[in-house]
Amino acid sequence: MWMLLLILCYLLVCLVKNFRMVFSVVNSESPELTCTVVIEVIGQTGSTGKRNVYQNAFLSLYRNEFRDILIKIDIGNSVFKYIVDDMTIHKRFVKDGKATIYLKNYQVQLMLSNCPPSKLSYFLKILSAKLKCLNNEVKVKVQQRLLSDKPKCLEQISPLTSKDVNILQNISKLKENIPLGLETPKGTRKRKREQITYEEEYPKKHVIVQKYLNVVQLTTEQKHVLNAVVSGKNLFFTGSAGTGKSYLLKQIINALPPNHTVATASTGIAACQIGGITLHSFAGIGSGSCSLEQCIKQAQRKEVAQQWRRCRHLVVDEISMVDGRYFQKLEKVARVVRNNDKPFGGIQLIFCGDFLQLPPVSKSNENRLFCFQTSAWKKCIQINMELTEVKRQKDLRFINILNNIRLGSCPDTIANILASSSDHQIEKNGIKATRLCTHKEDVDYINRSQLQELPGKPKVFKAADSDPSLSQLMDKHCPVSISIELKQDTQIMLTKNVDVQHGLVNGARGVVVGFENNIEGLPIVKFMSGAKETIHYEKWTIKAGSGISISRRQLPIKLAWAMSIHKSQGMTLDCVEISLSRVFECGQAYVALSRAQRLDGLRIIDFDSKCVRADPDVLKFYSQLQKNYMLVQSHLDNHLRL
Repeated sequence: MWMLLLILCYLLVCLVKNFRMVFSVVNSESPELTCTVVIEVIGQTGSTGKRNVYQNAFLSLYRNEFRDILIKIDIGNSVFKYIVDDMTIHKRFVKDGKATIYLKNYQVQLMLSNCPPSKLSYFLKILSAKLKCLNNEVKVKVQQRLLSDKPKCLEQISPLTSKDVNILQNISKLKENIPLGLETPKGTRKRKREQITYEEEYPKKHVIVQKYLNVVQLTTEQKHVLNAVVSGKNLFFTGSAGTGKSYLLKQIINALPPNHTVATASTGIAACQIGGITLHSFAGIGSGSCSLEQCIKQAQRKEVAQQWRRCRHLVVDEISMVDGRYFQKLEKVARVVRNNDKPFGGIQLIFCGDFLQLPPVSKSNENRLFCFQTSAWKKCIQINMELTEVKRQKDLRFINILNNIRLGSCPDTIANILASSSDHQIEKNGIKATRLCTHKEDVDYINRSQLQELPGKPKVFKAADSDPSLSQLMDKHCPVSISIELKQDTQIMLTKNVDVQHGLVNGARGVVVGFENNIEGLPIVKFMSGAKETIHYEKWTIKAGSGISISRRQLPIKLAWAMSIHKSQGMTLDCVEISLSRVFECGQAYVALSRAQRLDGLRIIDFDSKCVRADPDVLKFYSQLQKNYMLVQSHLDNHLRL
């Protein structure tokens, strides 16, 4: 027994060290990058010359004894060093992990690819910022360099400091001819005529740097998940609605090399939200209803097998809706197709979802099987983590109500509060509540009939698809349809973040108040916040397999008199009316209720506590997950005290 405890303590100590090490790597501000680099020589006429490709190159920034900035490229036994002086950065495709740095003094361009997008963006920002600061200093002349007796040195460049940011701010103000200290930031009152430094405005040094670099802010829980992913762990992270699972998933995808990362989801809409494809499209085995042997044959087709072998990191959103039997087959297919007997063929798995929300769709003659109930899950998933900090709702009473509903608990006190919401008057600025329905047929009928009742002819806005032959595929993945009909007073909802700072986010409610008087005739929408905006076309891009990307250009809106509970998953709604009389699934009532931001923005027209249900097997899984977490935390606390 004592030996077992000692082994457990040792493992926990290693875990702590590992997390600390990974945490320092992820949150380290040292500008470093591992990626593919093409070093290409450019001739005097602009023609390309010698071209060398280096896989897994390590890039870092250094200073020499004269404070010049150098890009150092380590490639196995070879090292390249370039002094950065006259530089041009092409960063149009940074989101795809690609960029080009042109060094004029060397007539060389460095073409970077397969970079984790977040790290690439950070690297380029630091490089640009440090070069601007250097150009603000007095340069060492050539003669001084030649006569200098300074010993040669090479020091890794320091992270961006508050002093650097202050210099950059001052440079920016001088370029705009704004007297220092007299600028008036948007939304603030005019300042007194005195010089105000950046440090005075933002006292904490790390805040200054983060604001300048637009560093993504994560909670402690979210950082732990990201650290575990970067360390190479196979993990599942979960949490109640509104804890930022989708947001975190996007940051994880940005932290992984794009050439070897496949982002998927169990549904097309969820896949589109993270810029990926459906799990079924990636796997290439259809519905998985065939025998294992037939599924393996399907996955061994050349194009499908190449996808499997190229993948090193597989992200799956809404894992709760993936059938357990399908997941079992996938695990076996992965090992065979990749010719690797490690769990899931050696692919790192990053799963996200909430099993207490919508369950997997299964045939009526089969018992439901969740992924976590399979032997494949136990073999593959090393870490289970739960996010607990709710971001969507701010009202603690409403959060407590939702937490109870999520667990299938609805005591009389909660039932009475929810039943009394039927009297809530939640309409505002001509915006009616969106009714969430359990069945798609009800949604289509309500939206169609309400639009027909409005006077006048509808204006039709048609989408432009990059490949019209694949429009049906886009319909399954894209949150907007190929054709949208609108009239004045049409109730609409945004389907994409348009302006987060002003509350124009995915799910924001509005009403059409008119159309622009020009050829396009774009709709003018008044939102719940009172803001009035012209809605412009946006683009959605999805991956259609075999490396092909297709896109749709359409207005980022949809009719919003009604929508299905299933389609509302992941959305935040300003005002919502819910009908729960036809709830037929565990977790369905919770998904609907948790779409609301506030209790006073919610109206339930037929609440009955019988509609609140949670699957007993899922409750056991989450109970064990919490026990394991508390056990680890207890051992960690004891270790830290020692």
